[in-house]
Amino acid sequence: MTGAPGAFVRIGDVPHHVVVEGAGPVCVLTPGLGMAWFDWDPVAELLAPHRTVVRFDRPGLGLSGPAAVEPSLTGEADRIAQVLDACGLTGPATVVGHSLGGFHAEGFARLHPARTAGLVLVDSSVEPTARPRPAKAVRTAVTRVAGRGLSAAGVPYALGPLGRRAAYRLTRGRRGGDPAPYELVRRTCSTSRSLRAMLAEYATYPDLAAQLVYVRRQFLLPEGLPVTVLAAGTDERWLTWQLALAEELGAAFRTAPQASHLVLLDQPQDVAEAALSVGPAVSGPC
Repeated sequence: MTGAPGAFVRIGDVPHHVVVEGAGPVCVLTPGLGMAWFDWDPVAELLAPHRTVVRFDRPGLGLSGPAAVEPSLTGEADRIAQVLDACGLTGPATVVGHSLGGFHAEGFARLHPARTAGLVLVDSSVEPTARPRPAKAVRTAVTRVAGRGLSAAGVPYALGPLGRRAAYRLTRGRRGGDPAPYELVRRTCSTSRSLRAMLAEYATYPDLAAQLVYVRRQFLLPEGLPVTVLAAGTDERWLTWQLALAEELGAAFRTAPQASHLVLLDQPQDVAEAALSVGPAVSGPC
């Protein structure tokens, strides 16, 4: 399934790369900062016999076209809805978000409650003291200038794939490195659009965290919505934050102690089981 071919749908004049596989209730997977559709391969393979699995690349990442606007929580929540619309999948969906994608997934559940069947946060980003930061326009401008300068210097082509490989080795440790084929990594990580997209996601991360705090105050999760928080690792401080998140959301709490932050690669079975646990019952093991 690695690098499974997809289609392109146009959302807001930006071509989005989308992969839809399997059959059954809809489950949409949204990855962490700078990641691509193929990072979900091990999880999608387990879910596809039981779910219609939807994966997509955010603008600038994977194979999608460059971003037209800076990331925002509302924009990313709406993007999930628009991807589903473009695929003709208008019914309720289970949405699974990893890391930064957890912000997007929770935002979708709160802003599109009628379209949400379940919510799974996989080692989701947590910012207990998130506050709005000043001078967003200045930070955005600096990020754009840096992106153009690094791209002009050939940094994405020279270091993009190597940087991803190094980051995955560092994060996963003895569990392994980056399992994606090098040519696929080269194709998706060596472009200026991918570098600019990652810089934009990094620069706006605190803003999305603060926006989520506001959205939580204004928009309740649907009553009775099944929610699971899956936390990875054994770091006590991180697990305390994840447990607090689960308690705030009224969610079931699961752990994957043998996994790194890249739990979707280290323990895909745990992620698939969490996704299936919040949806309709299935027969047989996943």
